[in-house]
Amino acid sequence: MKYYPVGDRALLVELSKSIHEEVNNQIHELTKRIKNSRITGVVELIPAYCSVLINYNPLLIGYEELVGKVESLSFELEGTQGKKKRIHKIPCCYGARFGQDLADMEKYTGLDRDEIIKIHSSVDYKIFMLGFLPGFVYLGGLDKRLEMPRLENPRVKIYSGAVGIGGSQTGVYPLASPGGWRLIGGTPVEFYNPERERPILCNAGEYIRFVPICLDEYYDLRRQVTKGQYEVELCEEVEE
Repeated sequence: MKYYPVGDRALLVELSKSIHEEVNNQIHELTKRIKNSRITGVVELIPAYCSVLINYNPLLIGYEELVGKVESLSFELEGTQGKKKRIHKIPCCYGARFGQDLADMEKYTGLDRDEIIKIHSSVDYKIFMLGFLPGFVYLGGLDKRLEMPRLENPRVKIYSGAVGIGGSQTGVYPLASPGGWRLIGGTPVEFYNPERERPILCNAGEYIRFVPICLDEYYDLRRQVTKGQYEVELCEEVEE
């Protein structure tokens, strides 16, 4: 474990330089311990792939003192095996007007679209971190058969709710924005809505399970979302 000052109001705690699910599990465990310990002066915790940034008030706690308190919480960091995982069931319309890159994926992977959809929707994806845009989820656990290089020329605008694949990860665009990930589908669910009490739908460390739906179901759910009548189904299962 390494510690780095980030300006005079933040401490970066790093466990590794590489992306690995077990390391990410330990980061979320450490983040939870720090949060639960309620250290005086800690303002915000921002977990990432293999590190956590701790923003703090230097008038209430010094850098060395904060490092000491974090060190005391870092013993025997555990993974998630045997613990409950919180899963967001996200309806996804694969293909149709949403999956512009499915045809290219078929050529690149040698799989037909039905196989791609079946594989993509058969995994509970760990939310490694949030970033890029408010509510953008970087998801780990993508089957290697579906890994795709990013577009050489990113699109100027990708619609809100687009489900894409970039390299070894998959994710959902919460807002219309430029982007270079391969698009395979779309969800009517709002991953970010500043008008909600909790603007961002998910938290890092939770899971997402994509549930295939048809085009008619997509538009029906979209109407419910627009009217504020739809809530994402949640479930909890024990981590194996």
